[in-house]
Amino acid sequence: MAAPLFPARLRAILLDIEGTTTPVDFVYGTLFPFARARVEEFLSRHRQDNEVAADLEALKRQRGTEAQALPDLPPWREDSLAARIASASAYMRWLMDHDRKVTAMKSIQGKIWEAAYRSGELRGQVYPDVAPAFERWRRQGRKVAIFSSGSVLAQKLLFAHSTAGDLTAHIGAYFDTATGPKQDEQSYRRIAAALALSPAEVLFLSDVLAELDAAQGADMETALCVRSDAAASHAGRHAVVHTFEDVFP
Repeated sequence: MAAPLFPARLRAILLDIEGTTTPVDFVYGTLFPFARARVEEFLSRHRQDNEVAADLEALKRQRGTEAQALPDLPPWREDSLAARIASASAYMRWLMDHDRKVTAMKSIQGKIWEAAYRSGELRGQVYPDVAPAFERWRRQGRKVAIFSSGSVLAQKLLFAHSTAGDLTAHIGAYFDTATGPKQDEQSYRRIAAALALSPAEVLFLSDVLAELDAAQGADMETALCVRSDAAASHAGRHAVVHTFEDVFP
């Protein structure tokens, strides 16, 4: 019998979404274009909602911080409400086009997707091995948590309205960039503390080496998730998994 891939001491499994639980193409080919096409209409309709107003103000601050270093940013106008909405929308599209992980932008994206998930216009795609793994890990007494650059709202919506049904009963915690950058060791220490575990009791699965390096630097166990037939030739010091069937079978 082959030796277990991971030590039995692990009590929680922390998962990235893109390329780990969910095809990258669903995020970049479906979710992002969906939000991009609807951002101005959404902001116009919901501009007086407190949370949306707070997101707009945060976007304005973010752009102001970046303006000197990035002269190609879309202009920001405040001479009318319509101009402010147009400015925020243009900046949102710029951030999406440059794949920026800005918390306020992610918050607005999540709100745009919410109604579409609830109406059935969107369904969260997950790989076929995700639901059985969630059930198995939960039976084993292991916690399941998510850490994604997408907002907590977007994460919950994806798993609540997934192609495999509502998976949220299996997920104990969600973390986004409000916790910290995904390439920062301290973010993983905060997550372990929030789970009431030591980092050494947590396994982090992601398809991004820089994130795995940060988690490993925080003393988490790590594995590179490779969701294709291509060989993982640059896994570094990380284990490699092609399917969740290999993770605590």
